[in-house]
Amino acid sequence: MPDGSVVLVELERGTLSRVSPDGRIEVIADLGGGPNGAAIGPDGHCYVCNCGGLEWEDIDGVLYGGDQPDDYSGGRIERVNLDRGTAEILYDNCDGIPLKGPNDIVFDSAGGFWFTDYGQSRKRDRDLGGAYYAKVDGSSIKEVIYPLETADGIGLAPDEKTLYVAETVTQRLFAFDISSPGQVNLNERYPLGRLVANLPGLKQPDSLAVDADGVITMGTLVDGGITSVSPDGSEMAHFSTGDPLTTNICFGGDGLQTAYVTLSGTGKLVAMDWQRPGLPLYFLNSV
Repeated sequence: MPDGSVVLVELERGTLSRVSPDGRIEVIADLGGGPNGAAIGPDGHCYVCNCGGLEWEDIDGVLYGGDQPDDYSGGRIERVNLDRGTAEILYDNCDGIPLKGPNDIVFDSAGGFWFTDYGQSRKRDRDLGGAYYAKVDGSSIKEVIYPLETADGIGLAPDEKTLYVAETVTQRLFAFDISSPGQVNLNERYPLGRLVANLPGLKQPDSLAVDADGVITMGTLVDGGITSVSPDGSEMAHFSTGDPLTTNICFGGDGLQTAYVTLSGTGKLVAMDWQRPGLPLYFLNSV
């Protein structure tokens, strides 16, 4: 954020929170369910993907999210007034089909936002997911890519001509050519886009960010860390964090060369120097 703080979601606690530079944590809004991703919109409000909640289990000091819980409250996109701490549900369905597990979100320069729906898992089945595009005034939401398998991280290339989507369980990163805001070119028979990378080993991609050079950087699960992939998939690097649930990354600090990384298994936000500057996000200065 412009004041040096970091705004993030706390999935198990159900809050949108602010971490100040000295490490103090302030709850901005108690949202319930499972807030799972956040981004600042053109109106200065924070838009939150809420998956509706997960079952939780502590195994040897690491907190794991699992299946759809008994108190699942439904997937939705929420708009939070950062000054007042108030929240409203902007979308909970698309064309009458309920959102199941909204996950990650990114705004484009036109002021609309892309987001993924991961779905929800149950003991014997799970939902297919997709990628959506919506407007901040609540007037329009459309399903752009469907189906996707555990769609998680989503991001835009610096020139906004490419949309990236990561599938967690399949360990794949896809690229889709954007023809206009909210529209991608799809092969009708194989609507999967271009395969950028299939991550090796047990590196399950979670949320992602794009740096100023267009490199896609993903939080990865199991083999926990940050995995970077070049836009053409020819180069890949992995930085281990020691947390098997390394879920997200964003850039800040001088020259956007500080990486802020969420270690969800152990409940930590860490900062580290990064070798390349991050890509500036739209609308942060609207706060």
